[in-house]
Amino acid sequence: MIIQSVELENFRNYPKLKLEFDVGTNIFYGDNAQGKTNILEALFLSGTTKSHKGSRDRDMILFGEAESHLRALVDKRGMLYQIDMHLRKNKTKGIAINGYPIQRASELFGILNFVFFSPEDLGIIKQGPSERRRFLDMELCQLDRVYLHDLSKYNKIVGQRNQLLKDLYSKPELMDTLDVWDMQLGAYGKKIIQCRENFVKKLNEIIYEIHGYLSGGRERLQVIYERDTSAEELEKRIVRNRERDKKLKTTTTGPHRDDLLFLADGIDIRKFGSQGQQRTAALSLKLSEIELVKQIAGDTPVLLLDDVLSELDHNRQNYLLNKLHDIQTMITCTGLDEFVYHRFSVNKVFHVSKGTVLCEN
Repeated sequence: MIIQSVELENFRNYPKLKLEFDVGTNIFYGDNAQGKTNILEALFLSGTTKSHKGSRDRDMILFGEAESHLRALVDKRGMLYQIDMHLRKNKTKGIAINGYPIQRASELFGILNFVFFSPEDLGIIKQGPSERRRFLDMELCQLDRVYLHDLSKYNKIVGQRNQLLKDLYSKPELMDTLDVWDMQLGAYGKKIIQCRENFVKKLNEIIYEIHGYLSGGRERLQVIYERDTSAEELEKRIVRNRERDKKLKTTTTGPHRDDLLFLADGIDIRKFGSQGQQRTAALSLKLSEIELVKQIAGDTPVLLLDDVLSELDHNRQNYLLNKLHDIQTMITCTGLDEFVYHRFSVNKVFHVSKGTVLCEN
């Protein structure tokens, strides 16, 4: 899949911007805080409906404006898709594909697949469980519309059940309605657990070889899906923990409490690994995403590298750059350093300065 062009209006620091991309490697360089990352955010938003940073729609609209527009033209196996997105401060976003408005964001998923890699991702191993769940969910939502639907339903149910648990203190007569939420929580939760189990199984088949190369064959990496509970036990656990949930006024059981464990030769590198081990595992994880998209979606993703090359040593840079030969890639960096010109082919270069983007070739 290829993004041919993008147009922005009142998005972040861009009043108006139109860019046409090469099918290969596109470089955006310039000083910090000039708007490079905003371009990658707009691309990611156009394919997933969400900011990679978790920003709200209102926060992505140019200061002083009421709304923002994005338009991306995508070539997917010879078929052209025009994705239009309309962000508004006080309303839900509007989305259209080839001029036809869509009612659900899930209708957009599958046209574009992204792998987004930023310096923050290098810390995913040592960060909290929510970041690792976010990795799982973001990748699965791009690859599986059913998972996206089930996850959306599940999250809403957890929110509504939590509100009910708070209301029970002053309205004990609502207790009978808890059974309804518990039944739905179990039904959707089981589907999510099963999808995550299958995903992690596929991930391990790929990450083993990649990490072996990056570590020079010194380590064997294994990703363990740390379920809060199994799919088979979920409904029983929900009932068993009901009294605790009522006391704490929150849902304490389910896949919203899952995590990923990373073992290097049997050692938990979240707790006992060096920074180098953690960063190597994080890079292995991101490179595995590329292969997963190829296998599951049958297509190449668009790779977004946000100022990440400077964070990697020579060996890891080379391994990453060697993976880019058949993938459309957008790279941001502060300068066109020596490694950019001599290690791989650069197809298009953009200079970004104060919200202005100039194509230099």
